[in-house]
Amino acid sequence: MSDRLDPTAGPNGATAHTSTDGLSTGQLVSQLSTQVSDLIRGELQLAKAELQESGKRAGIGAGLFGGAGVLALYGGGALVACAVLGLANVVAPWLAALIVAVVLFAVAGIAALVGKKKVSQASAPVQATVQSVKADVETIKDGAHREH
Repeated sequence: MSDRLDPTAGPNGATAHTSTDGLSTGQLVSQLSTQVSDLIRGELQLAKAELQESGKRAGIGAGLFGGAGVLALYGGGALVACAVLGLANVVAPWLAALIVAVVLFAVAGIAALVGKKKVSQASAPVQATVQSVKADVETIKDGAHREH
C-alpha cells in the first residue's frame, strides 16, 4: 500500500508504524482521529498547490488566447488595407497586404491552439486530487468496516 493511501501516513508522507497492541478502544479512536485529521490536512495542502499551478496554466492559456485575438485584429486590419489598396490600385501593393494578413492569421491560429492546450492541461491535476481523496475515503471506510 502506498504512503498516500496509508491511514498511518502523516501530512509529510512519513509513515508512523505504531503498535496497536494493548491500546484501548478510546486510544485507538483518538489515534484514528489524529491520523484522519493529518491525512485531510495533507490532501488540502496538495489540492491548494495543484490549484495554484492550475491557475498559472490557465493564466498563460488566457494570455495566449488574448494574444491570438490581438493578432486576428491586426489580420483584419491588414485585410481591410488589402481591400482598400486592391480597389484603389489593381497592382502589387494589395498582394503584399494579403500576404501579411495570411501570415498574421497563421500566427494567431498557432497561438490559439497552444493556448487551448495550456487551458486543457490546467484541469488535469485537480481531477487527480479528487480521485485521490475518494480513494483515501474508501480506504478509511474499508478499514473501519474490517474492525467491526
